[in-house]
Amino acid sequence: MAIRVVDFKTVSAEGLESSPVAQALAGLRANESRYFFNKFKHTVVTVPAQEAPQIVQWVNAILQERDLEITDEPLEVSAFEVEGVVCAYVFYKSGLSINVLYSLESDGKRAVGFKLSDGMDVPASLEGKFKFARQRSKLAGTIRGSYFVIRGEYDTSTVLRAMPEV
Repeated sequence: MAIRVVDFKTVSAEGLESSPVAQALAGLRANESRYFFNKFKHTVVTVPAQEAPQIVQWVNAILQERDLEITDEPLEVSAFEVEGVVCAYVFYKSGLSINVLYSLESDGKRAVGFKLSDGMDVPASLEGKFKFARQRSKLAGTIRGSYFVIRGEYDTSTVLRAMPEV
């Protein structure tokens, strides 16, 4: 498995080169990595999406709550557990990043976040369904983001087993 440690000090587009907004998407990926390192001292690693399709399938199953279907090509994925929360990421060729934060406690917070890389349009599948707030990032430029709260119950065991131990 091709494991990539996401470095937020030296942003690299490795693994994302086929994206038309590769550098912005790499900055977005690094921005997410920095967050988890600063808050939890957790190092984010990714693998090519085709090496862990279970992660994409799990995220897609959750998106069905809102009748959403992402047709963009997934490039990289990540999944991990930190402080009782399962986190999954899918980084798409278009520049879209989807993350799922899923508390293992039934009364904990569970949400899907969408982040759009600088320079990309809102995907047709999300257009008009969400309002996107803007935030500035030194690593990613302008990030537009939105989210929805997860209502259903989803098994996390498959998604966590999809990632290799580091």
